Amino acid sequence: MFFNNLLIYRLYGDSNLDGEALAEALGKFPARPCGSQVSSTYGFVAPTEFGEEPPLVHECQGYMAIATQREERILPASVIRDAVAEKVTTIELEESRKVYKKEKDQIKDEVVQALMPRAFIRKSVTQAAIDPATGLVYINTSSTKKAEELLSAMREALGSLPVRPISLKASPMQTFTHWLKTHEADGGFFILDECELRDTAEDGGIVRIKRDDLSGDEVKAHLDAGKLAVSLRMAWEDKLSFVLDDKLNIKRLRFEELLQNQAAADGGDDKAGQHDASFVLMMLTFREFVPKLLDALGGEEVAKEINQ
Repeated sequence: MFFNNLLIYRLYGDSNLDGEALAEALGKFPARPCGSQVSSTYGFVAPTEFGEEPPLVHECQGYMAIATQREERILPASVIRDAVAEKVTTIELEESRKVYKKEKDQIKDEVVQALMPRAFIRKSVTQAAIDPATGLVYINTSSTKKAEELLSAMREALGSLPVRPISLKASPMQTFTHWLKTHEADGGFFILDECELRDTAEDGGIVRIKRDDLSGDEVKAHLDAGKLAVSLRMAWEDKLSFVLDDKLNIKRLRFEELLQNQAAADGGDDKAGQHDASFVLMMLTFREFVPKLLDALGGEEVAKEINQ
């Protein structure tokens, strides 16, 4: 159940989410299989596999988990291109005429329609967790597009959903750069062995350093030349390690052995118990980790509507 990527969103205004009402709303937009001529479908699925009919909202100790699934038919572009080329060649040879773009486009549509029922089907699931007490939504993806797609589906199901990405008072790049220059971070955070530096000029260079000492002369030379840090690999206490970028995307999130062992001990031998123990421990960790991260980065920029 531990997330391996993290995008964080803030609920604001009148956004009290009730698990039962949310499940009823999401139930109107369930994930469905692709029909033979349908390129993709998108909807909500149960976030767990336990029980005969697991609910679309899994609640545990005040936290909620939901998930969406995209199912799509995959037609490789090369297959379509070859089939179109074969048909075009046949027409030109048999009818002794040139096939132009408009007709090629029509042929392409016919090819896609004919091949669609035989296309491979790919499924992808996006997980999200909601902490109503803190007004935060956590989405297990590094793709803003996928996160916004899930939130849009929630908004459609509920009628409205006042939510926005977390924003900061200070520039993360300035904070990252300061941490690299001083070789230390705040709030129990530690710089590890990976960073990306970028020149502020429009066509400036990008430097990526991995598995190296970031306090060395190479990094110092780039910083002295005016480059800014746009991402850092970091650790928090002895609980988490991750890569954080200037958009507050958290990638390659890893819960360290201490937390994994604790979840295993709390969950017992039952798979459902293991899942819930991991989920609750993850959410308790986020409840402590996220405020400290935001404080270390200069504090959250609180929109006016949150205080209304």
